[in-house]
Amino acid sequence: MGTAKQTTFQCPLCGIANPVDDGKPLELISHPVDDLIRDQHPEVKAQDLICMSCRTKSRGEYVQKSLETERGEITALEKEVVRSLKESETLAKNINHEFDQTITFGEKIADKVAEFGGSWTFIIIFGAILGVWIIVNSLALLLKPFDPFPYIFLNLILSCLAAIQAPIIMMSQNRQQAKDRLSSEHDYQVNLKAEIEIRHINAKLDQLLTHQWQRLLEIQRIQMDTMEDLARRIPDKK
Repeated sequence: MGTAKQTTFQCPLCGIANPVDDGKPLELISHPVDDLIRDQHPEVKAQDLICMSCRTKSRGEYVQKSLETERGEITALEKEVVRSLKESETLAKNINHEFDQTITFGEKIADKVAEFGGSWTFIIIFGAILGVWIIVNSLALLLKPFDPFPYIFLNLILSCLAAIQAPIIMMSQNRQQAKDRLSSEHDYQVNLKAEIEIRHINAKLDQLLTHQWQRLLEIQRIQMDTMEDLARRIPDKK
């Protein structure tokens, strides 16, 4: 007499007896799911049959784990960017305030003189002084003006004023040029750091998208396996 064909089997995961038609060897289960089963149940062999209920449960666990991993990667990406920013000192700073703290007393006076010499207040006051000077020394009633025409003493004062004011204004301009160079270097450092951080973020996003596509393909294979299992349970219509 021949041996009776086995019609049921005991699932090594849940320990419940199931019809043989509902079983599927572990080695034939899609790759990411069988890895999950092997990790949770290392004693299961490749030829052992796994019931449909356990396969469906394992697929759900894998999908849930994939979603949690994806959210974890997004969080890790944010933490990585924050960490990279914290590793070096923040470059953005107030250059004007920092530069003003290094100037000397003479440079401050030069800035004030240049600021006042380039204002309408100086022009109006200076013009009024010149007008009064010329009028006083041009009156015919004044027998002995202290600076008669052609106002030689006034020309001397103006020449001395121009000789003193010109280098003071140049000092202020040189300091402003140094300040502009410092500001340009600072802008370059900030832009360079921003470019590096943007490249770093783009690389992380590309890596994250690649992992997402891989997970989508794995989930699609799991869905196909689930549909095959469901189709096997539906009786053929005659």
